[in-house]
Amino acid sequence: MRKEEETYLSGNLTAMIDVVFQLIIFFVCTVSMQDDSVNARIQLAMAPHGVELTAKNPLQVIIDVDSRGRIYVGNSWVEAGVLKAMLKKSIADAHQAVPVIIRGDAKTAHKDIKRVMDVCTEAGLWKLEFSAYKERG
Repeated sequence: MRKEEETYLSGNLTAMIDVVFQLIIFFVCTVSMQDDSVNARIQLAMAPHGVELTAKNPLQVIIDVDSRGRIYVGNSWVEAGVLKAMLKKSIADAHQAVPVIIRGDAKTAHKDIKRVMDVCTEAGLWKLEFSAYKERG
């Protein structure tokens, strides 16, 4: 019997390495875009006995209120009137109540959170949720 010759594959790996680097860049950019809806400057209060959030609703609107009482939606500062218009449009587009999560800074005065709650109820939303840390980490 004749011994089979070993064949070696050779070629330029530059194209494959370029594709791998492009995939890495794509995933890094995608991950950072998903986090844009959360304002990193908001330091949430602790609520160790609260219910943990398990699933994210794609219709939900996250409203951040910083320690000075400024309102942010998606890292963009908005006034109360603009927020009300945004919420009304979200309700009209979804044809149902839109879940709202209010993320208030631990140093935010209650009057500023109440102002956001009032805007939500004026827009037609009564079921509101609040976000806090279950444990420090």
